[in-house]
Amino acid sequence: MLADANFAINCGGPVVFADGIRYEAETSSLGMASFNVIDTEKWAVSNVGSITDVVVAANKQSSLEPVRNTNSPELYQTSRISAGSLRYHGLGLENGPYTVNLLFAETALRDQSNHTWESLRRRVFDIYIQGTIVLKDFDISNEAGGVNRAITKNFIATVSENHLEIHLFWAGKGTCCIPQPGSYGPSISAISVVSNFTPNISWIDPRTANENRTGLIVGVAVPVGVVTFTLILIFVVFYMRRKKDDDEKELVGIGPRPNTFSYAELRAATDEFSPSNKLGEGGFGPVYKGNLSDGRIVAVKRLSVASYQGKSQFVTEIATISVVQHRNLVKLYGCCIEGNRRLLVYEYLENKSLDQALFGNKDLHLDWPTRFRICLATARGLAYLHEESRPRIIHRDVKASNILLDAELCPKISDFGLAKLYDDKKTHISTQVAGTIGYLAPEYAMRGHLTEKADVFSFGVVALEIVSGRPNSDNRQDNDEIYLLEWAWTLYESNQSLGLVDPTLVEFDETEALRMIRVGLLCTQASPMMRPPICIFIELDENHCL
Repeated sequence: MLADANFAINCGGPVVFADGIRYEAETSSLGMASFNVIDTEKWAVSNVGSITDVVVAANKQSSLEPVRNTNSPELYQTSRISAGSLRYHGLGLENGPYTVNLLFAETALRDQSNHTWESLRRRVFDIYIQGTIVLKDFDISNEAGGVNRAITKNFIATVSENHLEIHLFWAGKGTCCIPQPGSYGPSISAISVVSNFTPNISWIDPRTANENRTGLIVGVAVPVGVVTFTLILIFVVFYMRRKKDDDEKELVGIGPRPNTFSYAELRAATDEFSPSNKLGEGGFGPVYKGNLSDGRIVAVKRLSVASYQGKSQFVTEIATISVVQHRNLVKLYGCCIEGNRRLLVYEYLENKSLDQALFGNKDLHLDWPTRFRICLATARGLAYLHEESRPRIIHRDVKASNILLDAELCPKISDFGLAKLYDDKKTHISTQVAGTIGYLAPEYAMRGHLTEKADVFSFGVVALEIVSGRPNSDNRQDNDEIYLLEWAWTLYESNQSLGLVDPTLVEFDETEALRMIRVGLLCTQASPMMRPPICIFIELDENHCL
């Protein structure tokens, strides 16, 4: 796909042509945590948030009455709503200044002039563009002068990394239960993004390509006929040398330079990335078992081209893992960076991941002493990242599948692709949410508020999974046991916590089991202020006083 400069979206509705602009359809069904890329790959939409017992989260909303103060009422027949956080992402944009037009109309609320209890409802949310707040406590009906009235907000945004983010965030203001629970979050009818410059490259819609087939053939055939083989060869040589120089610069800038492998070497080591050597599929691509020419057995993580992890994140992962050394952290042997090919080479751990041992591979039985050691050793690895490592590190994706087991079943935390380095002087980082549903701390999932306490929350979920031998969400269970954290609290409040213990465990230490369950519940407190630092559990365990 070539870089583009403009796009327009009819939020929650079909394709609409208005004011000479084609507004693309946005009719995807979003769940409480979704990310959908449109088929043209020009933009994407994501949602985080749900409303208890009401299936309206990030739903499409139809207008109750027509919007009259506009020449394009069809743009306001539908809107997209969210219970918490709604983002639109411009993808592959040409860098430069843009005008962002956001079209709103309050079509779900009653007019306040009706003087009924239903008319008391207010929708209030914040708007961010490129991470900067541009409208705080925005109320559509107040700004437009009433409900079912259109209003457009225009902003100037600068795209510097070919990406634009428009973020609508419900900050907990306004009403939530009038006239009924739900649909109190942000709402938007349409979006158009127009460049304030003359694009160098334009995007071609493949669906309309046939309409211009003749012109396209002529436009391609003529320059091809006059470009000589010599010029092509010069261009290729220049491009390859430049790419190699760029790749070298990426590595030079990360401090202590890791070992580098050639792509051909890793391809041979994994037998052409054979499916028989595939160990698993991570968030950023598949992992393969490989045999290096020096006899070492390694795990090769191959970054998917479709992954959202860019070169900068890849280099961050190399730099991060290169500076940390701990027996409970996976060891990085080196990397490969050749053009779009980016791979990491780790130590190979025979017993794969903790989730496979707990929920999948029944041949590997984890008895109680082993589970207790795994939990404690994982805490030691996190404590090193949070307290002893320089720079300090927030992992951001602590989960059972990112805890690997060696031959002696010693756990090692892996996959630092989402890691965030943070300054000791900063209390938190505001960042885009990344991680895995079920392990995300609420303040991080909803507000992007990131501290080491987000890792503590995730560790608490893992601790409960280790005790119970089941994943944090399991639809095969009874309704009151589907969500592990909810079930753990129910058992705790009825003084039946040991009912959480994996029934396959013939023997276990009741005192240690209760200790781990309490650790899990302490770590998963809703408020980050109520979660202790991870190192506390190690100290308490050594003193046997938890």
